[in-house]
Amino acid sequence: MSLSVGQALVAGLKSRGVEVVFGIPGVHTIELYRGLPGSGLRHVTPRHEQGAAFMADGYARVSGKPGVAFVITGPGLTNALTAMAQARADSVPMLVISGVNRRASLGQGLGLLHELPDQAAMVRALCPSFQITAPEMLEPVLAQVFAALDSGRPGPVHLEVPTDVMPLPAAPPRLPSPAAPKAPDPGAVAEAAALLNTAGRVVILAGGGARRAETALRQVAERLDAPVVLTTNARGLLHGHPLCVPASPSLDATRALIAAADRVLALGTELGQTDYDMYVRGNFPDLSGMVRVDLCPLQLARHAAACRVEADSTAALLALLPRLRPRQAAGADHAATARAAARAELAGLHPAMPHQLAMVEAMRDALPGALIVGDSTQPVYAGNLFYDHDRPGGWFNAATGFGALGYGPGAAIGASIAAPGLPVICLIGDGGLQFSAAELRVARDENLPVTFVVWNNAGYREIAEAMTAAAVPVTGCTPSPLRLEAFAAACDLPFTSVESRPDALRAALAAPATGPRLIEIRAG
Repeated sequence: MSLSVGQALVAGLKSRGVEVVFGIPGVHTIELYRGLPGSGLRHVTPRHEQGAAFMADGYARVSGKPGVAFVITGPGLTNALTAMAQARADSVPMLVISGVNRRASLGQGLGLLHELPDQAAMVRALCPSFQITAPEMLEPVLAQVFAALDSGRPGPVHLEVPTDVMPLPAAPPRLPSPAAPKAPDPGAVAEAAALLNTAGRVVILAGGGARRAETALRQVAERLDAPVVLTTNARGLLHGHPLCVPASPSLDATRALIAAADRVLALGTELGQTDYDMYVRGNFPDLSGMVRVDLCPLQLARHAAACRVEADSTAALLALLPRLRPRQAAGADHAATARAAARAELAGLHPAMPHQLAMVEAMRDALPGALIVGDSTQPVYAGNLFYDHDRPGGWFNAATGFGALGYGPGAAIGASIAAPGLPVICLIGDGGLQFSAAELRVARDENLPVTFVVWNNAGYREIAEAMTAAAVPVTGCTPSPLRLEAFAAACDLPFTSVESRPDALRAALAAPATGPRLIEIRAG
């Protein structure tokens, strides 16, 4: 049967394991949509292209597969760029497929609908961009696209197809051969094991690249008797384990633990400022003697290290495990001391942080095993500094790295679609909600078990406090909040408003719910 390029592209996505597409159709992508009926792909319609890409992000983080978004040429793609940049900052695999104007018009400045001077060049400043400019290019370009998604450090990838190429006849796609995972270099593994075996006191730094390596991480940590410090994107690993330190390396207590180590093992972490020095104080412990594991050779080269292992965290840990000498020192005691000191440190940073953390813990306790997807809001900041989630990969947000406001609703919807039936909490401030309020209607359309918890302090409280601390007159920080009960009704969502107390929030979350709902926390 003859297929158009657009139809064959959709079939090629299906053959590579894609199950869901988030997108808003337009005249430049109609041929892609011709391929969707009967393809077996689920299509979810967001309310904005940024929301589509945020949904792809949340879907990818939870499923482990690339999230896919369809957007139109020009404004559709530029709307998605913010979410693509967030995905790049957090190493999230995302494929954004767009149209582009007809081939002969590109770069000509003809004033066509949705025209950009050079769409692909604009995107290449952020991530790889590929083009299909003839039907015979479909198969090799798809292979390149998925190689970029599946090898090295994950991140966003863009694919564009000119409008005059999409309807051309194309051959059905071939079933691709699965790529074999790259094994770590045995020599590097042996060197890493020797360094760790001769250390009296090891500390492990686990980043987002380790979030699917819980079993191997626990085995190595116990073998080395090593406390495990979790960055934001690794939270949920080793929940409640005596060696777990779910505290930011930006805290003095965590830094003291790291400084006292004879050797640091860094797993899947870029050692970025928003995790390791969010207050820009400098004086981080010297890590030049660390053993560093990362998928990306460029990332490995960015910091001094005694040994570098280019590998996925799970593969590296499993290769290391049989070479490590068991020891039993005082790792659990060191971890307990660091946990207690880090939690106590929160009150010195901001007097409200202990309460904000207690509210986050109330969410975890009310819905055990839920995914908590955060936006940039004060309880999320507190949780990023210290919080032990109860599910690997179950705590993530946009308040580190790129820091995009409005991330939460879309990402929570994508996460819920990736994990059918699992409770999802979107924790967002009243200010951040207004960046992407319309996406809540998508949760209603899809009948997803997402609870939108809105921390309502009637403005941008965190920025207002930063202005005050800097002796700058507070300006622009009091956008009027939505009338949330009326807004929830407009979205056909059940609504509850509670005082900012853990017991009140636990009771509201524990109430039976069969679909999406909105809970307001009156934070004052």
